[in-house]
Parts: sequence; structure tokens; C-alpha cells
Amino acid sequence: MRTESDPNLLTVSQAAQALGVTARTLKYYEELGLVVPGRSEGRYRMYAAADIDTFRRILRMRSLGFSITAITEMLKRPMVVVEPGKNRLAASDLTAVHSALASQLETLRARTAQVRKELREAEKLEAQLTRDLQYVEQRLRGVPADDLLAERARQTAPKSRSAR
Repeated sequence: MRTESDPNLLTVSQAAQALGVTARTLKYYEELGLVVPGRSEGRYRMYAAADIDTFRRILRMRSLGFSITAITEMLKRPMVVVEPGKNRLAASDLTAVHSALASQLETLRARTAQVRKELREAEKLEAQLTRDLQYVEQRLRGVPADDLLAERARQTAPKSRSAR
């Protein structure tokens, strides 16, 4: 446990102010597991300098339009100094990020295709149930079953070549 009297640690409100964001923003990134602050003896969030650096990295990547998924993958890897004041991911780490994101995208695309298929099937079932409901409603209004069944047969019969 960290102590609240440690001058190197910031509370959530102090960290939020230092970063120019709301405390809720910091808590959101914590909920995503991107930053896990220490806790004081009183169970308050206490942010170390490394936590603040991670938040700065997250905020910079978000401002550049990176997704939370990409940020999560990038945060798993260390930054290397390419020149004074400039840190980047190593090429091998970029390759790992690429593989992880491509795999997640492939999985998402497969799931999207499955959802689209399920939607088409649901729409077909909806159309069938709508026709069935209309049949029952017309029967309740007194329309003879033979008339409705003949109409239904005409609607479902294959079209002749001359009608095309």
C-alpha cells in the first residue's frame, strides 16, 4: 500500500488536473485496465509518475485517432528511445501490434458476417410471421379461409415466364 503522505504520488483529482482531463476520464481508462493506480491505506487512487506518463501516452494516442484496441496493444510493449525526446515502438513490437490488430479485425469481420446472416434469417422469419398474422387477422374479420388460402397460393406460386 502506498501512503497518502508520499509527495511523489497524486490523487485522482490532482492527476486529472495535471493532465487536463476529468477524474472520470482517468477512471474510465482504469476500468479498461490501461492504467492500474496504487491505492492508499484509505483505498484512494494514488498515481505515480509512471501512471501519469502512461496517461499522457494514452491521451496522445487518442488525440491521434487510435482505437482503444490499438492503444491497449501498444501499451503492452515498451517504448525505445530513437533520439533524445522521441520514443517509439521497436519494429518487432510494431509487428506484434500489427498481428494482434489484424487478428482482432479478422475475428470482428467474421462475427459481423455471422450477425448479418442471422439478421437476414430474422428478417425472413419476420416476413413469414407478418403474413401469418395478417392471415389470422383476416380470418378473425370473417374472410373465408378458402379465399385467403387461394390468395396465398397465388402469392407463393412461381412466376410464369411471360410474367417476368
